[in-house]
Amino acid sequence: MPGDLVMLSTAASANPRSAFPPLAVGFFGLGVGCLVYGPQELFGFPRRSPESDRTMGLWGIWVPGFLQTFAGVLLFVGLDLLDAFGQYFERPLYMAALALVAYGLHWVVLGRTRFLGADPQPHGLAAIPFGVLSAVGAVIFAVAGDWPVTVMFVGLTLVYVTTFVASLDLSRSVMFTRLLGAVRVLTGIWLMYLTCATVLDLELRRGVPT
Repeated sequence: MPGDLVMLSTAASANPRSAFPPLAVGFFGLGVGCLVYGPQELFGFPRRSPESDRTMGLWGIWVPGFLQTFAGVLLFVGLDLLDAFGQYFERPLYMAALALVAYGLHWVVLGRTRFLGADPQPHGLAAIPFGVLSAVGAVIFAVAGDWPVTVMFVGLTLVYVTTFVASLDLSRSVMFTRLLGAVRVLTGIWLMYLTCATVLDLELRRGVPT
């Protein structure tokens, strides 16, 4: 009996490893946010109105906001409590988890601001620490040799730089807003590639660069 208890305890302490870190969930959520907000900033479509702002706000809260936060929390739990992704030690998943949670909550704020019709100018100040976080992510993934995710972080760094500059545009020119939209659309397209590449790599073992 004591031997059986030891075996059960050992089996319980051996946490199962997961081959499916929820990165694609975060990529998809952030990509949808970029591709919903970006065209409005770049092309003015859909046209801004109270009704449109409420719809855009809901999209911002639930898709990039919720999905990224959900994926980031799962990664943190898997890394810190369960050691479920130990076989991916060569990939900087801690940085990915931090970025997903931070970006997710940022999008919740963006969506709520748009939904309530609140003042968006403080987003320019928030862009400073988020730009720093994105630059750190670019450096970490570049050192790790993961160039597709490095490109994503470079795009997000440019998003936050243009967000900050657009918030300071005292002339109220639409040029910086359109530039922000262009960067957001391009980053969103790349995020859709990362989503597809991650799913294909995990499901079909196609070796698509991610």
